[in-house]
Amino acid sequence: MQPILQKTGEKTGTAAHISENPTPMKAVRSGPLNGTAAIPGDKSISHRSIIFGGLASGRSRVTGLLEGEDVLHAIDAMRSLGACIVKEGTDDDVVWVIDGTGNGALLAPDGPLDFGNSGTACRLFMGLVGAYDFDTTFTGDASLSSRPMGRVLDPLKQMGTQIVESREGGRLPITIHGPRVANPVTYALPVASAQVKSAVLLAGLNAPGITTVIEPVATRDHTEKMLQGFGVPVSVEMDADGARHISVTGQHRLTGCDIAVPADPSSAAFAIVAALIVPGSQVHVPGVMMNPTRTGLIDTLLEMGADIAIANRRLSGGEEIADLTVRFSELKGVTVPAERAASMIDEYPVLAVAAAFAEGETLMQGVHELRVKESDRLAAVAAGLKANGVAHEEGEDWLKVTGDPGGGFGGGTVATLLDHRIAMSFLVMGLASEKPVAIDDAAPIATSFPQFLPLMSGLGAQFGEAQ
Repeated sequence: MQPILQKTGEKTGTAAHISENPTPMKAVRSGPLNGTAAIPGDKSISHRSIIFGGLASGRSRVTGLLEGEDVLHAIDAMRSLGACIVKEGTDDDVVWVIDGTGNGALLAPDGPLDFGNSGTACRLFMGLVGAYDFDTTFTGDASLSSRPMGRVLDPLKQMGTQIVESREGGRLPITIHGPRVANPVTYALPVASAQVKSAVLLAGLNAPGITTVIEPVATRDHTEKMLQGFGVPVSVEMDADGARHISVTGQHRLTGCDIAVPADPSSAAFAIVAALIVPGSQVHVPGVMMNPTRTGLIDTLLEMGADIAIANRRLSGGEEIADLTVRFSELKGVTVPAERAASMIDEYPVLAVAAAFAEGETLMQGVHELRVKESDRLAAVAAGLKANGVAHEEGEDWLKVTGDPGGGFGGGTVATLLDHRIAMSFLVMGLASEKPVAIDDAAPIATSFPQFLPLMSGLGAQFGEAQ
């Protein structure tokens, strides 16, 4: 019997990084996984669909939207700012209809905007309202409230945004107030971050003139592509040093449009890695986004010897998608270069699981960004590996995993720290390890992939309640 996933929140007492009603769970060694994994819509595209649709003039219709908690928080926030968002249809024929406010016409919210566990939505909305002349208060759960927001607030302050109130280190709850007229800026990202880039570009939409973000390493480019789809002039140029200069023209009209959200490659990663490590498995994963800024995990797994067939490449809503067929493979350790981190930053936890079953060593370099995710993911992954007897070494910005192709490990309990990707990654590990792998709380999974347990169980994965 599968437990019902529950919303996450802060628990009183010392265990702040566990949900109010934790659901301990374990995964046990399973037989071959077979079938089709229908992965839900991409979270990055879903967030931006809601934001740009809510800011556009006219009507947008979105199909395939991810209905996880993170995106539902974004919908609530966009409604609070004046957009009309309605869900129509049932089951497999759902359309989200958005009637936007028009650029420059957002309304001051009546109360705080609660983003739950979603750092992406929180940071994007800071950029969205950072150029508006009213107060906006941002709140979230215990995990989100522990994460510093300074990297977003710094460029916004250059545009004239005032930080009215915040906790030490730029942590939630935070109240900001935008200027009467925002200052367009040219901002060089000190660290590659699609969230910070997108926040600055969103603020630039309500500033006169041209706002430019310079990124030294290319990050996911969904914001640039979708802005163009909504009719905003966007320029992307490469300089002599290989840095990308992304510029938007402010105070331009966004025009409503239809969006088909492709399958999320970050969610697909769990079914892909599970099929690779469970002997005898063959899993079909249709319609996965193949944007080059998001395929770092697939590239790495192919280097490790993964049997992943990529077929039927095509375009959907301006994004390339493809159908994948994944078969059990004998993996070998590789070195993952630092410059690949931006294209797979959310997939390192499940890559570490794949590395645990690979022959030899897998070294992941340049992954400091993992320390400021929903949890300190680098530390959380290392702790989960240690709890289950997997040989590894952890550095400030690197992780080395020494694999055991036979999966002769497991038996530990992993602290998920309200982090959905830690929870799902280590449940995947337990499907092929010699001993079961337990997690202290499955509830955070609902933030991004509420269908994870039934989908994986339908392929043959064996889960149970842990004590």
